[in-house]
Amino acid sequence: MGTASVPGMERLPGALVDGDWLEARLGDPELVVLDATVWLGAPQPDRSYTLASGRADWEGSHIPGSRFADLLEEFSDPVAPLRFTLPSPDDFAAAAGRAGVGPGRRVVAYDRDMGIWATRLWWELRLFGFDDVAVLDGGWASWTREGRPVTDDPAPSTGPATFVPRPRPELLAARDEVQAGGACLLNALTRPQFAGEVSRYDRPGRIPGSRNVPARELVDPETHRFLPAPALLAAFEAAGVPLDQPVIAYCGSGISATGAAFALHLLGAPDAAVYDGSLAEWTADPTLPLETG
Repeated sequence: MGTASVPGMERLPGALVDGDWLEARLGDPELVVLDATVWLGAPQPDRSYTLASGRADWEGSHIPGSRFADLLEEFSDPVAPLRFTLPSPDDFAAAAGRAGVGPGRRVVAYDRDMGIWATRLWWELRLFGFDDVAVLDGGWASWTREGRPVTDDPAPSTGPATFVPRPRPELLAARDEVQAGGACLLNALTRPQFAGEVSRYDRPGRIPGSRNVPARELVDPETHRFLPAPALLAAFEAAGVPLDQPVIAYCGSGISATGAAFALHLLGAPDAAVYDGSLAEWTADPTLPLETG
C-alpha cells in the first residue's frame, strides 16, 4: 500500500537522487525538500547523551526552497518515554501536512550528518503510506562541496497539504516480534557498540544472534554519498545478512537502523522492518538477554 503518483507528475528516479537532479528542479511547486538534521552529542558519564535540533543551521543556510522537518518534536512523540518514538498516525499526518507533504507532491530529504536522519524521515513517510520520497545522496556535505546554491530565505509560502496516513505495519517491528525470531536481526550501530565495548544504553551488548552492518560504514566518510551497489552488497554479505529473507534492523533508538534498511532497499532486497524501540527499549528490561564480545 502506498501513494499513487498523480498522472502527469514527474516521478522520482529512485530512492536516491543526486545533486544534479535536485538542482535542476529547484522551484518546482510539486517538489518538497526537507532538511531532517538532528545533532547527537557525545555520551555523558552516565551514558546519557544530548540531542539538538538542526533548525538553527537550516535557518542560517539551506537548499533553496527547502523546509525544516523537526524529527525531535513534530515527527516523533515528544512525551513518550523513549526518544524518537513514532507519533500516532494522526499526529504524523498533521506534521507531514504542515511540511507540505501530500498528494501530488514528491519529497527529497537531506541532512547535515551522514544520512541517517534523512533515511529516518524516508522510512517514516513510507511507513505511513507515502512512497514518493527520496534521499539526497551526499546530503548537505556533497551539496555544498559541489558549490550548489544555498540561501537563508524563509521556507516557501506554499500552503499545507492534506496527508492521509495509510500505515504499513510490515515496515515496523515491535519487541515481541524480535523475541519471536524468524527474521535476521541486523544491528546498525558501530562495531564497538555491537561488541558491547561501549554503550549509550542501560546495558551494553546486542540482541542475541544479531549481525552487524554499521550504517555509517555504508556511506563515504567525506562525501556522505552511499557506497556503490557492489560495496553495499559486499558489506551485507560479509555480515551474513540475507537479501532474500526477512530482516529486522535495529540500533539504539531506531535512527541508524533506517540507514541500513535504506541500503537494503537500494539493493532491491525486500523491505526490512525497523525495531523502533531498539536497544533503548530492549536494554531497559533486565529480563531480556544480551550478547557481548
